[in-house]
Parts: sequence; structure tokens; C-alpha cells
Amino acid sequence: MEPVGGAVPVSPVGRRRFLALLGGAAAGAALAGCGPATGSTGRQLVSALPLPAPYGVPLPVPPVARPVSPGRYLITQRVAEQEVLPGVRTPVLGYDGIFPGPTIESRSGHEVVVRHRNELPVPTVVHLHGGHTPPEHDGWPLDLLLPVGDAQGWTGHHRMTGDVVEGERDHRYPMTQRAATLWYHDHRMDFTAPAVYRGLAGFHLVRDGVEDALPLPRGDRELPLMLCDRSFTADGEFAYPGLDQGMRGLPGVEDAWSAGVLGDVVLVNGAPWPVHEADAARYRLRILNASNARRYRLVLDGGIPFVQIGSDGGLLAAPERHDVLDVAPGERFDVVVDLSAVPVGTVVRMTNALGEGRTADVMAFRVVRTARDDSAVPERLSDVEPVAVPAGAPLRTFAFLRGDTGGHSGWTINGEGFDPDSRRYGTPLGQTEVWRFVTAVHHPVHVHLDPFRVLRRGSGGPGAFDAGWKDTVDVRPGEVVDVAVRFTGYRGRYVLHCHNLEHEDMAMMVAVHTV
Repeated sequence: MEPVGGAVPVSPVGRRRFLALLGGAAAGAALAGCGPATGSTGRQLVSALPLPAPYGVPLPVPPVARPVSPGRYLITQRVAEQEVLPGVRTPVLGYDGIFPGPTIESRSGHEVVVRHRNELPVPTVVHLHGGHTPPEHDGWPLDLLLPVGDAQGWTGHHRMTGDVVEGERDHRYPMTQRAATLWYHDHRMDFTAPAVYRGLAGFHLVRDGVEDALPLPRGDRELPLMLCDRSFTADGEFAYPGLDQGMRGLPGVEDAWSAGVLGDVVLVNGAPWPVHEADAARYRLRILNASNARRYRLVLDGGIPFVQIGSDGGLLAAPERHDVLDVAPGERFDVVVDLSAVPVGTVVRMTNALGEGRTADVMAFRVVRTARDDSAVPERLSDVEPVAVPAGAPLRTFAFLRGDTGGHSGWTINGEGFDPDSRRYGTPLGQTEVWRFVTAVHHPVHVHLDPFRVLRRGSGGPGAFDAGWKDTVDVRPGEVVDVAVRFTGYRGRYVLHCHNLEHEDMAMMVAVHTV
């Protein structure tokens, strides 16, 4: 198979060419705020009410969902009010009426069925991000779950239809995959960005015997951390510049935010710049970037390193140390931080070196007591299948650009907007292919169904944050990233898309058929 899109320019001249393809005012909007100070493609919204001081709110931990019967869960999507900023009530679209939603814990090899009931005023689609799932349970963007008792007027999106049901839908997850940090979120065609922004996101943790056998921190010293940024209106609502505030028919955002929506409040597990009272001990942090467009470069006070033990697709073969941690939208990093040598009474901040002003703060740990700590990070974590790319493996190129092609104006892949009926990208199960991602500005690229391995970044090998099995990779401006992809298990249609959610909603997505 010949590469789609031909040769890939990596020189400065080639980078300028790709930037030029963005075109005029659109290029200016796309590049606004993506310089070295912020490291993100997008524009920041300014909140219209006073913001709290950092490190004054306790870190909440999302509750673990209780099954209604062994292996079966019921989650009700509904509108609720939540105190996100202190003393302010904010309406959220919540799984079980909370943001983040309840954490589902499952075990590798044990099927889980999650029934979602939609009591929201708009349709939804649930995607288990990182899940190895059959296509009918993956969250195809047009497989709408209509509100209970409101099937009228929801015939599809732009005459495109999928498997539409009213009220409730079962999602069957075989969990034939390694232990890993997954998350579930809305994936509705054209409206993923505002739905996630308003609260439709939660953790799904997969566990297995390999992980259980390791002496890693656990219990209260294992913390899922959902990072995201939001802005607020004067009355405390989430401020989102959508063209259709009711999320019913007209997709997209105001032109000034077409490159991505950046908030001015950093939330961790739904709380602004929280603080966690900690032991002087090791902690396992499952870090998820659930922001629409913001990237983070995380740093801990005192030079405390992040010891990475896992990536999107589970444990690494061996731990890797990072003094800083770059996390793009959709990515997860499983890390251990060691606070054992921190004196009691010390506050250790986690900051964002890519942020400006208040977005440079993230959260803090206040060490309040000494404690026994029997945990450790072993030199060997798990067996990770080596990358094996056979000679002559097919190569596909996916160029993530902005343009006006065939009447479509917006974010495109290979010059085309999303076409759910396209069968251009068919991939045989079990066949290893090399997929080449090329961008003009930041694009975190997410592949459904199976994880991949990063082969090279630019002219070198994998980058510092590319270790292990990935399902989302951060592709930087003017960069070329090659990944090894192999799909297994299920034939059907899935998607590949940018996880800058404004880009995704503006058609930066393609259908991938496994055959």
C-alpha cells in the first residue's frame, strides 16, 4: 500500500508550507495561544466572577460505582448542580449527576455491562476511551442515546444516522485487555466538546493479577487525578462559546475559539486548584488530561520526580523517571511520586510550566504526618510485547490540517471532513501497519479499539513521553510521528480523530474499518 498523502516534509520550509495551508484568518485563530508560553492550540476564555485562591479546596476523589448485580452497572445521565467554585452552584451534565462521574473498577478478562440511562435534555453517546470493545459498544458518534420520553426531533445529524435508541443503552465491555487507566466520556457527533466541558467524563480503571502482584502504593495512596480547565459565567455556569447553547442542532463554536477552548480555572477531580493532605510516603497518581484543548507540563516543587509506571495502555516494562511530565488532551500517565523525605508541614505544589497566570497552578500536597510505607517501585513492572514491524508493512499518512476542501471548511484529515460512510481506510485484523501523523499545529491523535506503539518522532526515535502502549499521541506543530498499529478481535467501524475536542467536533475525524 502506498502512503496516503505522499512524502512528509519535516524541514522548516515544510513546516511553513503546512502552516500556510491553514489559510489567512483561520491560521491566525488556530495559532493564537500556541506559542511557547502556553503550548496549547486554542484561545482562553476569561471567567466573569472572582476566582478562589489556589490550594484552599480539598481534593475530592470520585466515588467508585457500585454494581447493581455482579458485573453490571447502571449510570444515569442527568442535570444537577454542584459546588465547583466555593460558594457557587454550577449546573453540570453529570454521569449519576456528578462531575467527574463515578469511577468504574473492573478486572481484565471479566465482562462488564454498563447500562446508561439518559435523563438529560440532549442525546448522548458514551465512549470508553482506551477500551478494546466491539464496534456496537464503542461509541460510534452517530449511535445516539435519546433522552427518556423525548424521541421527537432527533432524527440524526446533517442527515447522517446511526443506531438510535431512546432512554437506555447497554454497553458490553469484554475487558480482554491489560490493566490500565481508561476513562469514559461523551462522543456525540458535533457536540462532544460542550458535553465533556459541561461534565460528561469519568474514570474506568482496569485491574489484573500482574498489577496486583506489584508492591505499588494502593488504597488511599492511589489517586485518580482528572485534570481539566474551565471558565465560568457571572452566575457560575460553565462558560462555553458554543453557537448553539442548547446543544440541539447547530454545531461548533464562535470563530475566535475554533482552534480550541482554553479555560482560566484548572480543576482536578472537579475542584479548583485543590490541596490533598498526604502522608510522608509514596503515592500512585493516575493522571488524566480531560481538557478540551489545554496541554500541561507538570512539575513538582523541590525537584521531586515523576516515576512513570504506566501509559494509556497499561504498565511499562520498567519505570521511567521524568523531572517534568507533558500531558496532552486524552493522554494518561500512571506515575509514582515519593513524598517520604518531605518534612511534615511542607506544601508540595504541582504546577503547569505551560500555563500563564492562574493556569500555571494545578494542585498541591500538604504533608501532614509521617507514616509507615511498605510500597516500592520494582525495576521490572511487566512483560511488554516488543514492537515488530515486518518489512514492507503498509504505510498510511494522515495529515491533520485546516482547510476548505470540497465545500468543507474546518479541521480536516487528508483534506476531508468526517464521512461516516467512507470505506477509504480498511485495515485487516492482525496486520501491523505504520501510520504517519503530520500536523501544522498541536493535535493529540486518538485511535479507537487498540493501542499502538510510537516508532519515531521527527528524525529520531520515540519521545520522552512515548513509552509503552498508547492510544493517544501528542503531535506537535510541524511534526511527524510514526506509530505501529495492529487491530485485533473485532470487525467493524471505528474512528481515528484529533482529541482537541473543538477540532473533533469540526470534522477532524475519519472512519476506520477493521476487516
